[in-house]
Amino acid sequence: MRSALKRLLSSAGYEVQTYASAGEFLVSEPEAWRGCLLLDLELGGPSGLDLQQALRRQPRAMPVVFMSGYSDVPRTVQAMKAGAVDFLVKPFERQALLDALDTAFSTDAHADAPLPNEAAPGVSLGERERTVLKGIVAGRRNKQIAAELGLSERTIKSCRAQLMRKFSAGSFAELLRHAEAVSLAA
Repeated sequence: MRSALKRLLSSAGYEVQTYASAGEFLVSEPEAWRGCLLLDLELGGPSGLDLQQALRRQPRAMPVVFMSGYSDVPRTVQAMKAGAVDFLVKPFERQALLDALDTAFSTDAHADAPLPNEAAPGVSLGERERTVLKGIVAGRRNKQIAAELGLSERTIKSCRAQLMRKFSAGSFAELLRHAEAVSLAA
């Protein structure tokens, strides 16, 4: 996977450095830590989340795009809350990866600039939408949220779709960023 990603990203014009483990990355020269880190959740040794946590203690954190072979909602939420730019589930499309990296590099280029309020202007949420959004951010599945609220799963799916439209979110990761912006994920 590492070799295939290196070829793909090199052909797209990126300068790529690969590491076999979190430890190998951490013992490399910190001056080489520029750009974006494309990080798998499952690594030999410490996990991708462990590495992300270690990097957050650095003076200047690198933007991180996570990838995983599993759609693990709680760990996706944990990664996004810790500042991941995006979370891709394997297999992912080439363009989805390139778009995530573009976002990461854009984020990194503006790292010192104040962050804009990413919530759509004038978005107001009803009580049900707030409750559903809090459940989503907490990593609960639609079925779990429905059971907690005594509603049908279809109602929760509809509410989730409405939240995506209200925030103009094109992905789960974007929805989480908007939730952070409106202080629901704290």
